[in-house]
Amino acid sequence: MATVFFAVATVAAGVFGAVQPFTGIPEEVIQLTQFGPAVAVAVLAGVWPARTRALLHGAGSGEARTGPVLLSTAVLIVAGAVGAHGVITGGVGFTRPEHPFLLIAVAQLIGACGEEIGWRCLLQPLLRTRFGPLTASVLVGLLWGLWHVPVFAEGPWYGGLFLLATIALSVVMGLALERARSYRLLLAAGFHTLINLGMLLFMNEESGAVLPIALFGASAAVAALVGTASRR
Repeated sequence: MATVFFAVATVAAGVFGAVQPFTGIPEEVIQLTQFGPAVAVAVLAGVWPARTRALLHGAGSGEARTGPVLLSTAVLIVAGAVGAHGVITGGVGFTRPEHPFLLIAVAQLIGACGEEIGWRCLLQPLLRTRFGPLTASVLVGLLWGLWHVPVFAEGPWYGGLFLLATIALSVVMGLALERARSYRLLLAAGFHTLINLGMLLFMNEESGAVLPIALFGASAAVAALVGTASRR
């Protein structure tokens, strides 16, 4: 089931990526590739309806007490990366979006939901049936990073650091959502959106430059280590 999910999510993302230039939808606003995991969830729901429904249970109901902590962690991760970048380079940059910020924020949240319904709401619970929370989170983060295929065209250092970031972010989300067990989709998508918006505005870690992604990965890794230690 996990293999089918990853394969469909990857192929669907590739198709969406190929189609986007013809739609006129700016990538700054939303990347259609983000809906690849949602397509994979739909396929799995058609093949294994009962199992998929059981895995998704809790993705939209219940009380989420860890929500403020998780969302605050996203802000701290961005602040840590941006602050370190400012110290090293001598200043904090700000990139003014070319499109209305509210439009970008809403679209980013929708896109993040398209991703997270697959990664955190289906794949994480699926792997939790075989592994502990930390191992499952690391595996989801690894697959999540590998799913971003074009990233690895930027070179081995960039690709490796990007994997560090996705694994660390997955650990932060996975461990937090393990405690919440409710509103997983909104919490994961909110965390994802805050990360994306923060990096878009203050540090373009997708430029291919090694320093921004290294600092982003390091900041996320610190948050993951703190989250792991707090469970002991």
